[in-house]
Amino acid sequence: MAASPLPPGNTVQQWNAIAENTVVGSGAFQAEGFIYMGYVSAAVYDAVVSIEGGYAPYGAVIPAAPGASADAAAVEAAYRTLIYYFPGQAMTLEGFYIDALALIPDGASKTAGLAVGLAAATNIISLRAGDGLRTPIGVTSSFPTLAPGAGVWRLTPPAFAAPQTPWVGDVRPFILQSADQFLPDPPPSLQSTEWAEAFSQIKTYGEASSIARTPEQTAIGRFWSANVVRQYNRLAREVAEDRDLGLLQTARLIAMVDTVGADALISCLFAKYHYLFWRPVTAIDPTAVTADGFGPVPGYDDGNPATLEQVGWRPLLATPNHPEYPAAHGAISSAMAEVFSTFLGKQRINLHIHGFDAAGPAGNLSAVSQFEMANDLRNEIIYARLWAGLHYHFSSIAGVVLGRNVAKYNLRQAFRPLN
Repeated sequence: MAASPLPPGNTVQQWNAIAENTVVGSGAFQAEGFIYMGYVSAAVYDAVVSIEGGYAPYGAVIPAAPGASADAAAVEAAYRTLIYYFPGQAMTLEGFYIDALALIPDGASKTAGLAVGLAAATNIISLRAGDGLRTPIGVTSSFPTLAPGAGVWRLTPPAFAAPQTPWVGDVRPFILQSADQFLPDPPPSLQSTEWAEAFSQIKTYGEASSIARTPEQTAIGRFWSANVVRQYNRLAREVAEDRDLGLLQTARLIAMVDTVGADALISCLFAKYHYLFWRPVTAIDPTAVTADGFGPVPGYDDGNPATLEQVGWRPLLATPNHPEYPAAHGAISSAMAEVFSTFLGKQRINLHIHGFDAAGPAGNLSAVSQFEMANDLRNEIIYARLWAGLHYHFSSIAGVVLGRNVAKYNLRQAFRPLN
């Protein structure tokens, strides 16, 4: 069987697409996926920057012989990192590797570049050893629980699936000092006006059969059900293509996307399993629970006379199998808004992001939305998750603040010019 052709773009773009397909194709959940993408992107960045210079490496500086090929270094770093973490994909990856190396002329430059790439991959693998990554892909884990009661998270319909990757919150961040460095304040009291207003808002606009939500709002809610690993890595490749970026700047942007994205989601998962706050479907319909070991059947009323529960209420989109607060899409999208605005040097980012089109097949990214300003993206994700019936308004705001804080810190610490 002939090997698949290399993806389009420069060498870094090609191997970012290969990594994306490998990671997403493995079945990795989105927060988990960003961790794997971070490994690869950090290795590629270190390999390229060690040859081309100008910026601080993520890890260690790799000595490079004069004239070493940055293309060869990028190929080797990506390939060696991917086969280490995904040995089951070795045959497919080897085909891409052979094809990629065939495009680089043999000689001392290529040989020196390969040495740099191998050293960069080896260094990242060593640096990240024992970081808390759990295998196999998608595995759940134990976590401290709270006493059953109103406000406490329960498994959610329709699948009542096991808690999604709690261990991600315990993974050592790529750049942050700790996963709780920017821990949000607790969610509002169930007796507060803020809670009652958020409850009523999502009950009205997030219901599957809502008549208050417009068709445009429904489409936006569905748009953001796309895989964020694919959305933001594709966006990085397209920015590189549109601005004709060379290997170094492409590698730098992609490393920023994936390491900042990983840290934003590590921080978010830590907060989710720290607060263990209940999802809208559980709060609005106390009967929407099963014998899950986290509380009785049926569940709890919030005890607030200003809220009115509704048996049978279901969200527009199926609720993901992890706790509510803060919103992960808010965290990752806000972090990405900061990454792209920082990289481009302006808040007017004018980016086109691909998302899910409900008229197309499952998993597609056929719809496209334009975001002129970084805060336009942040604002849309807050309301998109409300209209989807997945997150209270305050949860998405907390996620947006968390993601921006993580990104701002990380980008002050890493990928900076040397002068």
